[in-house]
Amino acid sequence: MKVFNYTDIPSEIAEQGAQGTSVRWLITKETGATNFAMRYFEMETGGHSPYHSHDWEHEVFILEGEGTITTESGDIPFHPGIVVFIPPNEYHQFKNTGETPVKFLCLIPYKE
Repeated sequence: MKVFNYTDIPSEIAEQGAQGTSVRWLITKETGATNFAMRYFEMETGGHSPYHSHDWEHEVFILEGEGTITTESGDIPFHPGIVVFIPPNEYHQFKNTGETPVKFLCLIPYKE
Protein backbone atom coordinates (compact mmCIF):
# COMPACT_ATOMS: atom_id res chain seq x y z
CA MET A 1 0.00 0.00 0.00
CA LYS A 2 1.13 3.53 -0.73
CA VAL A 3 -0.37 6.60 0.92
CA PHE A 4 0.71 10.12 0.00
CA ASN A 5 -0.58 13.64 -0.52
CA TYR A 6 -1.49 14.54 -4.09
CA THR A 7 0.72 17.64 -3.85
CA ASP A 8 3.74 15.32 -3.53
CA ILE A 9 3.28 14.61 -7.26
CA PRO A 10 4.56 17.38 -9.55
CA SER A 11 2.04 19.19 -11.71
CA GLU A 12 2.65 19.09 -15.46
CA ILE A 13 1.17 21.00 -18.39
CA ALA A 14 -1.63 18.86 -19.82
CA GLU A 15 -1.51 17.30 -23.26
CA GLN A 16 -0.97 19.25 -26.45
CA GLY A 17 -4.03 21.23 -27.45
CA ALA A 18 -5.10 21.92 -23.86
CA GLN A 19 -5.16 25.47 -22.56
CA GLY A 20 -4.85 26.55 -18.92
CA THR A 21 -4.86 22.91 -17.78
CA SER A 22 -2.43 20.96 -15.62
CA VAL A 23 -2.28 17.29 -14.63
CA ARG A 24 -0.78 15.23 -11.82
CA TRP A 25 -0.31 11.52 -12.54
CA LEU A 26 -1.30 10.31 -9.07
CA ILE A 27 -1.29 6.53 -9.50
CA THR A 28 0.75 4.89 -12.26
CA LYS A 29 2.75 1.77 -13.00
CA GLU A 30 5.58 3.37 -11.02
CA THR A 31 3.24 3.42 -8.00
CA GLY A 32 2.51 -0.29 -8.55
CA ALA A 33 -0.82 -0.06 -10.41
CA THR A 34 -1.08 -2.69 -13.14
CA ASN A 35 -4.43 -1.88 -14.77
CA PHE A 36 -5.36 1.79 -14.43
CA ALA A 37 -3.80 5.22 -13.98
CA MET A 38 -5.40 7.95 -11.86
CA ARG A 39 -4.88 11.55 -12.92
CA TYR A 40 -5.85 14.81 -11.20
CA PHE A 41 -6.59 17.78 -13.45
CA GLU A 42 -6.84 21.48 -12.64
CA MET A 43 -8.31 23.79 -15.27
CA GLU A 44 -8.13 27.57 -14.99
CA THR A 45 -11.12 29.77 -15.75
CA GLY A 46 -11.51 29.73 -19.53
CA GLY A 47 -9.26 26.66 -19.83
CA HIS A 48 -10.05 23.53 -21.78
CA SER A 49 -8.79 20.14 -22.85
CA PRO A 50 -8.32 19.43 -26.56
CA TYR A 51 -11.29 18.19 -28.59
CA HIS A 52 -10.13 14.64 -29.18
CA SER A 53 -10.86 10.92 -29.10
CA HIS A 54 -8.76 7.83 -28.39
CA ASP A 55 -9.21 4.08 -28.45
CA TRP A 56 -9.60 3.65 -24.68
CA GLU A 57 -12.33 4.50 -22.21
CA HIS A 58 -11.95 6.79 -19.27
CA GLU A 59 -13.87 7.73 -16.18
CA VAL A 60 -14.09 11.24 -14.73
CA PHE A 61 -15.31 12.57 -11.38
CA ILE A 62 -15.81 16.35 -11.09
CA LEU A 63 -14.54 17.62 -7.72
CA GLU A 64 -14.84 21.40 -8.08
CA GLY A 65 -15.93 24.00 -10.62
CA GLU A 66 -18.41 24.24 -13.46
CA GLY A 67 -18.20 23.88 -17.19
CA THR A 68 -19.29 21.93 -20.22
CA ILE A 69 -18.29 18.75 -21.96
CA THR A 70 -18.36 19.21 -25.71
CA THR A 71 -19.44 16.03 -27.49
CA GLU A 72 -20.39 15.11 -31.03
CA SER A 73 -24.04 15.49 -29.92
CA GLY A 74 -23.65 18.90 -28.25
CA ASP A 75 -22.58 20.42 -24.95
CA ILE A 76 -23.35 18.84 -21.57
CA PRO A 77 -23.00 20.98 -18.42
CA PHE A 78 -21.10 19.68 -15.39
CA HIS A 79 -20.64 20.71 -11.76
CA PRO A 80 -19.18 19.09 -8.61
CA GLY A 81 -20.36 15.53 -8.07
CA ILE A 82 -20.94 14.74 -11.74
CA VAL A 83 -19.55 11.41 -12.95
CA VAL A 84 -18.67 10.95 -16.63
CA PHE A 85 -17.98 7.73 -18.56
CA ILE A 86 -16.39 8.30 -21.97
CA PRO A 87 -16.35 5.21 -24.21
CA PRO A 88 -13.51 4.50 -26.62
CA ASN A 89 -13.39 6.58 -29.82
CA GLU A 90 -15.94 9.18 -28.64
CA TYR A 91 -14.92 12.80 -29.26
CA HIS A 92 -14.97 15.00 -26.15
CA GLN A 93 -13.60 18.20 -24.63
CA PHE A 94 -13.86 19.62 -21.11
CA LYS A 95 -14.24 23.41 -20.83
CA ASN A 96 -14.21 25.58 -17.73
CA THR A 97 -17.06 28.06 -18.21
CA GLY A 98 -17.29 29.04 -14.54
CA GLU A 99 -15.57 31.64 -12.41
CA THR A 100 -13.39 29.27 -10.38
CA PRO A 101 -10.91 26.52 -11.29
CA VAL A 102 -12.27 23.13 -12.34
CA LYS A 103 -10.73 20.13 -10.57
CA PHE A 104 -11.41 16.53 -11.53
CA LEU A 105 -10.11 12.99 -11.31
CA CYS A 106 -9.70 10.96 -14.49
CA LEU A 107 -8.93 7.24 -14.65
CA ILE A 108 -7.63 5.52 -17.75
CA PRO A 109 -6.65 1.91 -18.45
CA TYR A 110 -3.12 1.04 -19.45
CA LYS A 111 -2.83 0.15 -23.11
CA GLU A 112 -1.20 -3.17 -23.91
